[in-house]
Amino acid sequence: MSEHSRREFMVRSATAGALALGARDLLAADARAANMTIAKWTGAEATGSSQIDKVAAQLTEKAIEGLGGMKRFVSRGQVVWVKPNIAWDRPPELAANTNPAVVATVVRMCFEAGAKIVKVGDNPCNQAEKTYVSTGIPAAAKAMGAQIVMLDRRRFRKTAIGGDRVKTIPIYPEILDCDVLINVPVAKHHRSAGLTLTMKNYMGVIEDRPTFHQAIPECLTDLTRFMGPRTAVHVLDGVRVLDNHGPRGGDPADVRVKTTVAAGIDPVALDAFGADLLGRKPKDIGSIVKGSEAGLGTMDYRSLALREIAVS
Repeated sequence: MSEHSRREFMVRSATAGALALGARDLLAADARAANMTIAKWTGAEATGSSQIDKVAAQLTEKAIEGLGGMKRFVSRGQVVWVKPNIAWDRPPELAANTNPAVVATVVRMCFEAGAKIVKVGDNPCNQAEKTYVSTGIPAAAKAMGAQIVMLDRRRFRKTAIGGDRVKTIPIYPEILDCDVLINVPVAKHHRSAGLTLTMKNYMGVIEDRPTFHQAIPECLTDLTRFMGPRTAVHVLDGVRVLDNHGPRGGDPADVRVKTTVAAGIDPVALDAFGADLLGRKPKDIGSIVKGSEAGLGTMDYRSLALREIAVS
């Protein structure tokens, strides 16, 4: 090879390498730019709990990867609190609680991102000793290495949240002490709130919940304003949804298999999507409207850097 040819080869190689690096950087930037994802199953219909759980895990992984991966939210050595809905003494098939496979996948991805400790816990409405068993969530999370925390009601600490309506509320201090909070609700009907989604899931970090039922939209807005900045990412479980008689449910006829998981950093946008998923109008759900008016997010989730992902 002549000296000229050698130089030309080296220039071309360097240019190709630079282009490859540039494309990789553009892809990385594009991933970072996404602030909401919707992962939907487009493969063969999932039937049976085992198949649905496998689909749930894939959807959760793809939804988080679409945001840039868990390393965007969790750094090496951090302590993470994963907050599912573990409110009711119901099995996963009844969609009253977050799907265990969704929670387990979030836990696994936290450890893969370098988390030192991942804690999982909620403040159930039913007896915790029963709920932590029947939901299947603690067992699935523990299998991934999580520490399961049963919230001790004696440890809740009165906390100033500075809301327009709620000035102080008892909050479980260990949740606030963690480096990272990940909110993992299930999408379902709620007889008082209309729907329970991302914002409503924060009620599992507090005590004195009857206070909220006097003005749910306003109180949820106050709590989300306080907890939202402390939350790295929200993962909305729409694998099975409870379409009626929520939040407790109990009738399989009220359950719809939607095989969808959404993730993002805007709780109002995710709640608006959850309303659409459940066949409701976001403008008819008080907490979504109030959250939007308070500047906590947008009801127009399609105005965001949204990535829709087909999974099969």
